[in-house]
Amino acid sequence: MDIKKIKAIVDLIKESGIAELEISEGDDKLRVSCVSSVVVPQATYNPTPIASTNAPTPTSVSVTVSDDTTEVSLGETIDSPMVGTFYRASSPTSAVFAEIGQEVKVGQVLCIIEAMKLLNEIEADKAGVIKKILVDNGQAIEYGEPLFIIG
Repeated sequence: MDIKKIKAIVDLIKESGIAELEISEGDDKLRVSCVSSVVVPQATYNPTPIASTNAPTPTSVSVTVSDDTTEVSLGETIDSPMVGTFYRASSPTSAVFAEIGQEVKVGQVLCIIEAMKLLNEIEADKAGVIKKILVDNGQAIEYGEPLFIIG
């Protein structure tokens, strides 16, 4: 497969909104996975991925905890924009980016997600106080998995 064909396939994936596509042509195999606004083709014959450099923004949903008598709104979640490994700090000896009870501003880095040997900073998309950290340091996470609750 030549690079022009691969670029055409990537452009088609971006336009169509397909999440994942795998193509086999003879001995060549091409697998393209789309996570949020990032398209990362993974070719078995070429170890260098073709990737968009646009980082997706975290999404949020309201989280409510309730029992039979009371209902308490904890806030909104910041979800993982990709599959990877969650890290609270930039290195094992560095201070963590966010703690429970800490007030955060829009754009402030909350964590790092390592995906395909790339470290992606995840920023707060809203101001508030960190109510809960839902994943452990070094934990593997999935796309859309809630990471923090901000209230």
